[in-house]
Amino acid sequence: MRRFVPLLIIGITLFSVACGTLGQLADQGANDQSPQVIVVTATPETGDREVDLSTAPTTAPESTAEAAPTVVVDDSNIGASTLVTVQARGVLNCGVNADLPGFGFYDAVRKEWSGFDVDFCKVIAAAVLGDASKVEYIPVTSADGPNERFNAVRSGMVDVLIRNSSWTASRDGNGLMFAPTTFHDGQSFLVRRDSGITSLNDLANKRICAGSGTTSLLNLRDDFAARAITFELVEIQGEDALYKAYLDQQCDAVTSDSSQLAVKRATFVKSDEHLVLGDRISREPLGPVVAEGDTQWFDIVSWAVYATMYAEELRIDRTNVDDFLLNSGDPRARRLLGVEGDIGQRFGLPADFGYQIVSQVGNYADIYNDNLGESTIFAIDRGPNKAWNLGGGGVLASPPFR
Repeated sequence: MRRFVPLLIIGITLFSVACGTLGQLADQGANDQSPQVIVVTATPETGDREVDLSTAPTTAPESTAEAAPTVVVDDSNIGASTLVTVQARGVLNCGVNADLPGFGFYDAVRKEWSGFDVDFCKVIAAAVLGDASKVEYIPVTSADGPNERFNAVRSGMVDVLIRNSSWTASRDGNGLMFAPTTFHDGQSFLVRRDSGITSLNDLANKRICAGSGTTSLLNLRDDFAARAITFELVEIQGEDALYKAYLDQQCDAVTSDSSQLAVKRATFVKSDEHLVLGDRISREPLGPVVAEGDTQWFDIVSWAVYATMYAEELRIDRTNVDDFLLNSGDPRARRLLGVEGDIGQRFGLPADFGYQIVSQVGNYADIYNDNLGESTIFAIDRGPNKAWNLGGGGVLASPPFR
């Protein structure tokens, strides 16, 4: 037995050295914040022609995401239905983006939230609480961490997530439920105007920045593999870091939802020096997300969204909703506004929840035009985000309120 002791000591020594080396490598990896670069190879071939898409060249408010307030979430009603919890709390906890002007933005100077998604938080608060102002906006991110958007939904940190999030099969089947699409988007690329890049084929062998953990990264790989386009992927964690990497010329192009690219471009100091390519490599249906299991809450969020769309279909907006409430003989309008029927009661809501939504926040067109329309610095064309019955190729439609 004694002769094995030296061998045992040598073994322990080698094991200790190996652990120390691995520890140093782990520390080195943890401290390395440089982007992950992956070369994705394929055999290039001809692709589709690109169409230049211009957006408003004016500037938007500077980023103030880091100044968004810290929120302490009340979890005293965990286990109750979401509706009961929200009504007992007296405020809706809504997960949003704090740094995407036009969609979700926190102005640290005025201490105000604004944006298309922010207004849909107000829509739900108006329906459930009768007061569109009763919202606690909770900044959530697409990056891994305690405030990752989908974990915030599953954990109950937020009652609903409305943060430019794409509806996909894998997400829908992972503890989440997606309410009606509020914004039909598609993925494209932001490039420098003097880069000579005008088509997808021009991106061959170029460095393309994409956000970690996003559908944009997956779509990029899938689409370029199908087109046999070789490129160098620069994977970036977090939206702020993604666009900083692009502006610092760590990549030749950045890819994301076209609406996000247009909005981010408008915030650049020299926005005219950049352009969004016209073609789309994916369809991105964006809308509210709730936790799986509470079907009543899912119905409430869904029909609150539908109320904005149905109101536009019926040409009811903020300016005329009171007249419709008092004078309309249209049974569709009367049911939407709660004059007749028991639709609200079926969801556990007041009869006039539709009226509260339109009078306090607006119909879909009101919300879109306030945040993204022609009168804003973004001037994003509605495209498919129009009511189905009002012309222009719109696809927005609500089931009947009956």
